[in-house]
Amino acid sequence: IQTSQSSPDLGRGAPVPGRCAYFVERKKRFCKMIPAPGRRFCGEHGQQEEENDRKRIPCPLDPKHTVYEDQLQKHLQKCNSRAKPKPVYFVQDINAGLKDVAEIPEKEVPICSLSKEKLDNLIITLKKASTGLELHLKEQVLSHQALQEALNDPKNGESAFKHLKQQASILGNMEKLHLLGPGRCFVEFGAGRGKLSHWVDVALQNAENVQFLLVERATTRFKVDGKHKRRDSVFERLQVDIQHLCLNKVPILEKKKLPLVGIGKHLCGAATDLALRCLVESYTTCCDGESQEPAPKRSRTDKTEVASNNSADNESNKDDCKPVAGIVIALCCHHKCDWTHYVGREFFKSVGLGPVEFNYFQRMSSWATCGMRETTTKASTSDESEDQSNDMEEHEQTCSKTESGSDTLQGILTVEERKEIGHLCKLLIDHGRIEYLQQHGYKAALQYYTEPAVSLENVLLTAVPSLSLI
Repeated sequence: IQTSQSSPDLGRGAPVPGRCAYFVERKKRFCKMIPAPGRRFCGEHGQQEEENDRKRIPCPLDPKHTVYEDQLQKHLQKCNSRAKPKPVYFVQDINAGLKDVAEIPEKEVPICSLSKEKLDNLIITLKKASTGLELHLKEQVLSHQALQEALNDPKNGESAFKHLKQQASILGNMEKLHLLGPGRCFVEFGAGRGKLSHWVDVALQNAENVQFLLVERATTRFKVDGKHKRRDSVFERLQVDIQHLCLNKVPILEKKKLPLVGIGKHLCGAATDLALRCLVESYTTCCDGESQEPAPKRSRTDKTEVASNNSADNESNKDDCKPVAGIVIALCCHHKCDWTHYVGREFFKSVGLGPVEFNYFQRMSSWATCGMRETTTKASTSDESEDQSNDMEEHEQTCSKTESGSDTLQGILTVEERKEIGHLCKLLIDHGRIEYLQQHGYKAALQYYTEPAVSLENVLLTAVPSLSLI
């Protein structure tokens, strides 16, 4: 069988019977689309047969695919790349953060191009700014009975087992903070297939009045949230970038104002900052309906409310009823953080740092895992059936290799030194997030929630309102 090429290369083989005979050079395989009966090529590659002299042209909405010219107008009305109406909860850049473009730094030179003197000065600045920070995080590797059966199932491979251990520890930490209970709305950011929400639902199978909002900007295959049969739990997907998500406008939250619990497993880089601002600012300040002014006033008095007299009791009660009951997010990919969205800018400024230093430190943070990336890649034989199956491993493998600069920096820093500096960069960035949450009336903490052998990205950020019992 001849392909679309005039003389196919040896080794291409033949197309699968019943499939398109066009050889896709970019993918080094035949097209897998099914052609019409009696045709050798699918509609996309039908121009190869010059049938009826009909001309195919690139789609003006997405030139990656083509369309018959005489059917262009009809195609534009149903093309998947057409502009879709924005959902009611879409508010442009509501969680974006920095609006002053003058403060956004220009692209810095690669770290591997820095002189030894410049690199030494950056490391000295990093260590000085980190003085006084808790360098050794508490280990809080927990589990939850909801996952015990899955953890003991021999059918699960190594990759699935690692994900299950992480999910079990996240649920264990949620339970310790009293966040697993009835009458809650769990918002999973970067939900992917929704497996974390799935396990929360399993853990709450006897609880009433439970809702789940799964926030994911990409269309996701093999979702698990549609398989839940329990009548008293509601699953709803919000296909939107966290940057533009206004929780206050989500219909299910307008109708039933349940306390929120924000969760996430490996919420990548700047997405963590967007999620924190989404929960702490854009939702909290609007949650009281028409009265939006009291929220900032309450946050300014948070530190003094413990010692307040009876005249401030009403204000204290309002703080006890914060609409966000807790936040539990497994952090990931600090090298993808962005000064524009970063919530800890005030902390950085307080220790004499700015956008230039932040840009260097967020890229140097990839050094924390650069020494182990090769073994992680070799050991990772992921299972296609596993949720977000390669997310964690892929994040670690795709840490900017140019920034790890292992070859260039070999004569300047050892692997262990780079690893230590990378961890320090991560810690500094995360401490800015902790201070941000504290300033908004939350008791926040960082802890190791799983072993490095399970995930190199093993830090969990937790936060609950300061006046809550822990």
